[in-house]
Amino acid sequence: MSSICRTKPIEGLRLLNRVITISPPYIHRPNRSIATVAFEEVRSSPEKPYNFTAFILHGLLGSGRNWRSFSRSLASSLSSDGVNWRMVLVDLRNHGKSAEIEGFMPPHDMENAAKDVANLVNSQGWDWPDVVIGHSMGGKVALQYADSCSRGVYGQSARLPKQLWVLDSVPGKVDHEDSSREVEKVMQTLQSLPSSIPSRKWLVDHMLKLGFSKALSEWLGSNLQKSGDQMTWTFNIEAAIEMFNSYREKDYCPLLEHPPKGTEIAIVRAEKSDRWDPATVQKLESLASNGGGESEGKMSYHILPNSGHWVHVENPRGLLEIITPKLASLV
Repeated sequence: MSSICRTKPIEGLRLLNRVITISPPYIHRPNRSIATVAFEEVRSSPEKPYNFTAFILHGLLGSGRNWRSFSRSLASSLSSDGVNWRMVLVDLRNHGKSAEIEGFMPPHDMENAAKDVANLVNSQGWDWPDVVIGHSMGGKVALQYADSCSRGVYGQSARLPKQLWVLDSVPGKVDHEDSSREVEKVMQTLQSLPSSIPSRKWLVDHMLKLGFSKALSEWLGSNLQKSGDQMTWTFNIEAAIEMFNSYREKDYCPLLEHPPKGTEIAIVRAEKSDRWDPATVQKLESLASNGGGESEGKMSYHILPNSGHWVHVENPRGLLEIITPKLASLV
């Protein structure tokens, strides 16, 4: 198993400009005690039945819609005669449309966020997903989902994904003392802001004055919605902070050392990301090169060149070149 994988451009990427139909965002408000997260679907051929399903889990303060463009391209690159993929873009608890849904009981942690995904599968009567892809905090939710699924937490009918993709998400604990990282700075800044924001322009200007990039400032502004004369967040900031603290505390390195049988866990590190220390990188390279026994699954490690943390925006084509061949191998 190669410790660092750089795949060549593939023929399927010529299809990226194909028009993909997106089903409208679906907000599920159940008449029962268990809340179910909101989601939307992307399919390469909506008029045809799908053969395979991938769940996509966004990062902290984001939502499924952040991944629409990438999901269209991924579904298109995988489409062929008789093969139709469905991408389910999940809004994690306290984020996106799920922030409008009541009933998500605390604690707001990785365990409950992953259980929300399992509850969605059960509530919709779906088959279990073939692939789960998680970015940043969503990557740790994906790891928790696999861990809980392998231990039977979701019941005997639950089926592990064949592939689990963790995109620029450090699998171990995140040092609380390290305040230099951008995410920590963003969270601290958001906590200091008023509960209602005068306008998107005000927020962007404020973030720029504090030294944040224009791209990040404008992305944060896109997560504001009109509420009377003010703007409010599309996420629950206090609950999101609780989720972020759980993200920092959780350590899934033991899962990478012994992946569940039948599952490949693929870690993708963005080349220019500031989240990785040399010891973690060395450990991942060692685990990937050692391989696993016959009684265990696989773990692979990939580097996305020319990209910072926001992998689906900074180098979406490179990310497709890594992920698409692996997903195509499931057919």
